[in-house]
Amino acid sequence: METTSTPPAEAQDSRRAQMLTAAAELIAERGLARTRIADVAERVGASPALVVYYFDTKENLLIAALRESETGFYAAAESLLRSQASLRERIETLVRLTFTEESQGEVQGQWGLWFDLWNEAFRHPQVAADRRALDEQWRGLIARIVRAGIEAGDVDPGLDVDTFAVTWAALLDGLSVQVALGDPTVTAELAIDISLGFAHRELGLG
Repeated sequence: METTSTPPAEAQDSRRAQMLTAAAELIAERGLARTRIADVAERVGASPALVVYYFDTKENLLIAALRESETGFYAAAESLLRSQASLRERIETLVRLTFTEESQGEVQGQWGLWFDLWNEAFRHPQVAADRRALDEQWRGLIARIVRAGIEAGDVDPGLDVDTFAVTWAALLDGLSVQVALGDPTVTAELAIDISLGFAHRELGLG
């Protein structure tokens, strides 16, 4: 039986990562309301007290699990984007990463985590603040890519980059929800076409 005594730093990092993976999988499978601290502990072979030691509450565990998955997503995205020179290629990469069922670096059932985050953010100010930070990160990536396109001469310098980033991020997120829920009309293929069409028109990519 594990205790809450402080283990070496390397062991702490490894144990914490195991718990985050287990939490992400369980929350995606069952939802936050049906996931107990004890379930996470059982999946990694730890005591519930040790999970509480690292994360304190289920809400903290949800946020940490989603941040961990998003870190994997952004690392994969940045790696791909560095290998692409044109704005068109980079925009298409973001779209395809968004609508791939399980994007590289993400945990299985990633959208299940987001659904629970939105639900908790509606009621808990701290969760709401974390939700805003994650959304700002997403909009920031879009804005950075577009600004690079302006510097390269691919986009009209008069474009309101921040407004485009907010609008396009909202479009991607809204379509992603429909795709994740299995809407028979809004397929991944249709969502990709709509998202690329909007971006190409707004950015003047033809």
